[in-house]
Amino acid sequence: MKFRLSITILLLLTLFFDNISLIAQSEELSRKSVLLVYGGWEGHNPKEFKDLFFPWLTSQGFNVTVSNTLDIYADKENMKHFDLIIQSWTMGTLTKEQESGLIEAVKNGTGLAGCHGGLGDSFRSNTNYLFMVGGQFVAHPGGKIKYRVNIVNHADTITKGLSDFEVISEQYYMLVDPGVEVLATTTFNGEHAEWVKGVKMPVVWKKRFGKGKVFYSSIGHSISEFDIPEVMEIMKRGILWAMKEKI
Repeated sequence: MKFRLSITILLLLTLFFDNISLIAQSEELSRKSVLLVYGGWEGHNPKEFKDLFFPWLTSQGFNVTVSNTLDIYADKENMKHFDLIIQSWTMGTLTKEQESGLIEAVKNGTGLAGCHGGLGDSFRSNTNYLFMVGGQFVAHPGGKIKYRVNIVNHADTITKGLSDFEVISEQYYMLVDPGVEVLATTTFNGEHAEWVKGVKMPVVWKKRFGKGKVFYSSIGHSISEFDIPEVMEIMKRGILWAMKEKI
């Protein structure tokens, strides 16, 4: 009888502490602050990107600040409070103050995440920014075409359990930092530029920059591409991975 009672008490204690752990994790997530910056060239639908991800971010319990201006990057004191920056801003130029504020925040531990031209073709003349992101768009032979994305890292939390898939989008040809950790690639078939036939190009990667984590996916020219389950799942997992770690 005493033995059964002890087992029952042990099980109840286990359930109690498991629930406490889950509550603590939930409270930790709810304290996370996310900066969602959108704007620039309207061809990449920055507002629609914001409208798509804002509800999901708030549903995760994050405190989300939305900005349609880059001036927020120049406010270094304010930037210290963000755990993650999600950027959807194609082309343009960062001022010295904006670039410094953004880069300093990521170096100090704030995460950075984005996709397609919203992160990989944002500020072509800001080389420090390019160094941070790890790649820059240079071409998309054939424009919007059907191509295959191959998962090359099946163990990583961002791509684990996902299979290769096809997408109709701009197949980005990019200049890529060899130091990035590649999670998915695409292979050019040479139909639209025969000299790049067989080239395997990174599509999804992650990297460190100082104390911060950077996540990028080159998919996302049109909002409809996020209707593909793998595309949306990779983006969501990448966002969560890039979040600043608890110190």
